[in-house]
Formats: sequence, C-alpha cells, structure tokens
Amino acid sequence: MVHRSVTRLTDFARRLWSGVASADVAPVESVDPAVVGMLRTFGIAMLETGQATNEVEETLYRIAAAYGAGQMRVVVLPTVIIIQVEGTAATTELDSVSGPAMRLDQTGAIATLVAAAARGELEPVEAVRALARVRSSEPRFGPWTSVLGHTVLSLGFGLSLNPTLAAVPAYVVLGATVGVLLLLGRRLPTLGTALPVVAAFTITVITGAFLADAVGDDPLRVLAPPLVSFLPGLTLTIAAVELTSDQIVAGASRVVYGIAQLLLLAFGVVAGVAVVGNLSPVTAGEPLGAWAPWLGVLLVAVGYLLFSSAPPGSFWWLALTLYVAFAAQSLGGVLLSPELSGFLGALVVVPFTRWVARFRSAPPAVVTMIPAFWLLVPGALGFIGISSAARGAASLGVLVDTGLALFSIALGMLVGTGLTRDLSMVRSTWRQVS
Repeated sequence: MVHRSVTRLTDFARRLWSGVASADVAPVESVDPAVVGMLRTFGIAMLETGQATNEVEETLYRIAAAYGAGQMRVVVLPTVIIIQVEGTAATTELDSVSGPAMRLDQTGAIATLVAAAARGELEPVEAVRALARVRSSEPRFGPWTSVLGHTVLSLGFGLSLNPTLAAVPAYVVLGATVGVLLLLGRRLPTLGTALPVVAAFTITVITGAFLADAVGDDPLRVLAPPLVSFLPGLTLTIAAVELTSDQIVAGASRVVYGIAQLLLLAFGVVAGVAVVGNLSPVTAGEPLGAWAPWLGVLLVAVGYLLFSSAPPGSFWWLALTLYVAFAAQSLGGVLLSPELSGFLGALVVVPFTRWVARFRSAPPAVVTMIPAFWLLVPGALGFIGISSAARGAASLGVLVDTGLALFSIALGMLVGTGLTRDLSMVRSTWRQVS
C-alpha cells in the first residue's frame, strides 16, 4: 500500500516536471545580424574617438534597446570589443581598434550618428556605411595647414604653460618641426611607429644646439608644448575615469600605455641630451603679462581648428569651452591647490559642453570636451617629471602631483557627468508632471 502510494506520487511528480519542462515558453526572438554588426561598428568607432569603456558600454546598451536587442552582453576594452546577442541562435561578434585617432570633425560626425542610433532613427546597414564614409573622409584643411595648426597649437600651449617672451620663438620653431614630422609619419609607416622618440630626440637636439641660450628658462619646459600631440594626458585621464568606475582591466591597460608613451618621449629626450650635452636650466626669462595665458587659450582653439579639422561652425564654441575650462581651473588653483585644480575644471566642463551641445549651431559635446581636457595638461607634468628623473633630478614630488592631477580631473569628470544626468532626469520628470 505504501509502495503503491509512493509509486503514484513519483509518477505524478515526473509528469508534473515533464509538463513544466515542455511548457510553451516564448523563445527569445533572433536579432537582426545587421543590428549586431552596427553595434560592433559603433563600439569600435567610439573607442577610436577616445571615449571611456564604461561610456561605450552604456551607449551600446541604449542602442541595443532601441533596436530590440535587449538580450545582449558586452565586453569593452580599450582596443577590443566583444558583443554577444542571445536569440534562437546566439550571435557573438569581436572586433579590435586598428585605425588612427579620429580628427575632431570625424569625432563630431560619429557622435551625431551614435545619438541618432540611440533614438532608433537609423537603418543598421546604412549606419555602418555612414561610419565607413566618416572614417575615409578627408580633413577639412590641407597637410601644410595642419603643420601651421600644430605650430599655433604649440605656441598656444606654451603661452598657457610657460609664458615667457624669450621662449616664444622656440615654441614656433619646435612646433613647426614636430608638425612636419607628423606629416612625414602619415606617409612613412616605419617613421610613424617610432615618431614619439624621433620627435622628442629632434627637438631636444635643436633646443640644445641652437635655442638653449635663448629660451631663458629650463629647456625641459620649452620641450613640452611642441610635443603636446604625443602627450598621453587624455589617455591617462580616461584611465583614471575607468579605474574609478571599476573598469580595472581597461583602466590599468591605459595606464600602462600612457606610461609607455611618456617613457618613449623621455627616451628621446635622454638620447638628445646625450648628443648635445646636458640641458642645464638658465636664469628665468622675462615673463609676459597676465594676458598671455588667455591669448594662449585662443591660440589653442585656432590650433585645434587647423590641426585636428574641427567641424565647420565650431570654432567659437570651442574657444568658449576652452576659456571656461581655463577659468575654472585657475579658480580651482586658488580655492584648492594647483594639483587639485583640475577637479573644478572638469566638474564645470562636462555639464557646460552638454549644455552647449543643445544649441543648433553647436557641435556635439565630445568635440568641445576633448580639447578642453587637453588644456588641463596632466600629461605635460608627467613628461617633465619622467624626463627630470632620467637626467638625475629629483622628481618624485612632480610624479605624485601628476597622479593627484589625473585623479582630480577624473573625479571632476565623474561628478560632472552624474550631476548632468541627474539634472536631465529631474527636468524630464518635471515636464511629465507639469
């Protein structure tokens, strides 16, 4: 009797489990492969524009939701992206960053396409084609205009960092020299690979052989502005953002890459010093007036316009953003300290660029944000510190200050982004209520 009851109970449980297992469960619908390809292409494009991996991941999830690909997993690293979309048959795509850094006009065009995709307004196939056209587009200005732009950029950063009258000709000569080397590096792949070392070595030799007695300051301070296009300031800042956002692998790999870039530049300086002799500091030259750094900010805007092909109609917005960043950083130096001044600069720049982008004639926020973060110049301090260590000078304090500057900027960027997002949510809720 007991055995018969147990048998019936077992049969009932087996039938119940079989019914649950075979119940009609709506399968996850397959995702259009074109959508997956679009997500992969957009992810690589955003990485090429220098965005943090956590921002790329968040944006891809928004785009996926807009196209009904909610069952998706994404792994984003600084040079690799992996996307897996679940459906009746899981689809996985992997791609890596292989192209050069994007110009500002390309960055703006990609940001516009990404925003449209996040709203679900693009056909996936056409979106991929549009991104291919952006990648293959020619710069707004010719190659020699780009050299002129780098010269102006060097002069602008020089006036912002070290505004002395005697150093002005050095900024022009060295900036033009590096601009020509960059032009040659685009046509000679072998030279392009070793360009940081070649550029640092060349301008060190020129400075030591012809300009050392004329700059009226520590020659190392004259070397930093012409090498601004090689300084990994933005890379290290993004690395700090990723580390503080729990993107450990991405942040750590960017830190290693940034330090490697600094070491390559320092190696070029050390090699140049070995050829021309020690670059000993001389008596500081006569500083220019308080107006010089503000003029330098305007020249930085002109330099970015010509060197990085800023989008049409973006110059005055770019200049305005740079002035806001410089003013906020200067105020931060007074209220906090020079090492922590970048916090206030980044805190102000992020919401300001988002606000500017709301104007019809303004470029996307990333176009004005990238030059603004370059103006905070954390990379220049690190390069000077490592170069000083290479020649035997005490530089531990400089390196510590560089680390503080990096993480203060990253913290300002995170707080500014969070405040901007919260204010947008409050504004949307208020509109719905009213």
